[in-house]
Amino acid sequence: MNHINRRTSIKKIVVGSLAASALPLVKLNANPMKNSNLKGNVNHAVCAWTFGHLSLEELCKSIKKIGFNAIDLVGPKDWHILQANGVDCSMCNGAEVSLEKGFNNTAYHEQLIKNYTEIIPLVAKAGYKNLICFSGNRDGMDNETGLQNSVDGLKKVIGLAEKHNVTLVMELLNSRVDHPDYMCDKTPWGVELCKRLGSDNFKLLYDIYHMQIDEGDLIRTIKNNHQYIGHYHTAGNPGRNEIDDSQEINYPAVVKAILETGFKGYICQEFMPKKENKLASLEEAIRICDI
Repeated sequence: MNHINRRTSIKKIVVGSLAASALPLVKLNANPMKNSNLKGNVNHAVCAWTFGHLSLEELCKSIKKIGFNAIDLVGPKDWHILQANGVDCSMCNGAEVSLEKGFNNTAYHEQLIKNYTEIIPLVAKAGYKNLICFSGNRDGMDNETGLQNSVDGLKKVIGLAEKHNVTLVMELLNSRVDHPDYMCDKTPWGVELCKRLGSDNFKLLYDIYHMQIDEGDLIRTIKNNHQYIGHYHTAGNPGRNEIDDSQEINYPAVVKAILETGFKGYICQEFMPKKENKLASLEEAIRICDI
């Protein structure tokens, strides 16, 4: 599985999410897993799409056996599965158009504003907090134009997010390897967007793997900008696979730095396991990050 699969998944989720808007939702208050051997300092999660060989039901049961209970990137049509299993949706999706078509381009504002206006109340009704969004690709656009366009578009939905206590979270993605031409590929661009919006209900998703590729200097960047970061993703570099000692990022040190900033949100595994026992890889990743 690669980034193309995630793009495909997002397209399917957007269609299904809007169709599911009339479904009754039960508010879930996620609690720490009892009888878990985890230390309790980190709120662990995993991305659904990276374990696509399992059904969502199977993934829910598997992560609870490991000792945590949160899954990223699940849309409204599947929330009932999480709720039935007592699992939190740590990062909701379903309002975005695509990774490439985001708030930096006014051509997509009408659809994005419609989508987010519909989905934000559903996120709140379900008892969830985070909803992902994307900048979109440059398509020849300069950074300043993209910033101002993003501000203009997001301002039309951020008030609704504030009203419902939902945080819109824009993901930082690398443009060198996985997402060529993506605009929000550097922390300073995302931080400037946060500053211009001036809302506690807009944050960045700092993907450690992606930013290792495009920036490096992970710990310093996190410490200097932690107030603008609402969520973290992991993966090993190079390869986006297991976060073990076969790759270059020192995850215990990075997670320790994150915790030292006072971060209370989720640190979510988004690596693509290449080992035969994929769930064993997930359990090992959780242990590595369980500082």
